Amino acid sequence: MPSTPGDRRFFATTRGHLLQHLRRGPQTVDDLARALDLTDNAIRAHLATLERDGLVCEAGYRRTPSSRKPSQEYELTAAADRLFPKIYDRVLHRLLGVLGERLARKDLEAAVREVGRRLANEAGTSPVGDVPARLRVAAAALNDLGGLASVVEEDGQYSIRGADCPLAAVIPGHDEACLLTETFISSVSGVSVCQRCDRGGTPRCRFDVAAR
Repeated sequence: MPSTPGDRRFFATTRGHLLQHLRRGPQTVDDLARALDLTDNAIRAHLATLERDGLVCEAGYRRTPSSRKPSQEYELTAAADRLFPKIYDRVLHRLLGVLGERLARKDLEAAVREVGRRLANEAGTSPVGDVPARLRVAAAALNDLGGLASVVEEDGQYSIRGADCPLAAVIPGHDEACLLTETFISSVSGVSVCQRCDRGGTPRCRFDVAAR
């Protein structure tokens, strides 16, 4: 099976090494060729593939002493930056653990709900229309945070369901994280929802429109 971006094996490949060099900042084809001991043409071929995959983009030009013309620079996209290991999940897991030890349950829930509201404010959406339309806006905003959610209608009951929870890494032992997402969806959509998430195995998000 070929290595893909996000797979640890990918970073052992030439393209993975190329991305790691670009983490240091914009670089030219010559820069990368020297760093990886490859020809310019080989670097251009790899860059073309990485551009196609949305991991690398052009970043302007730089004039170098060895060239009469400015050299094109390349840099990582936001999508590429997200491929590199981060400790966000571990930090959030530990933070919720410490807060859970020091705060009463109601205070902990109030804190995570406030985070949900602030994230909703940062989303900057102004949903209008009926409930399904508002929920679609909220689902899209959730997906921007790393979710994989969509609006589902069953017997006249609407819900947002996700196959990939953006907070999956901290859900075990911290069910209050679902309240953060619940508040986020309600605040973005203006529709009151209640979390009915499945936390067993791979967490699955479910937020039903609250009964009136």
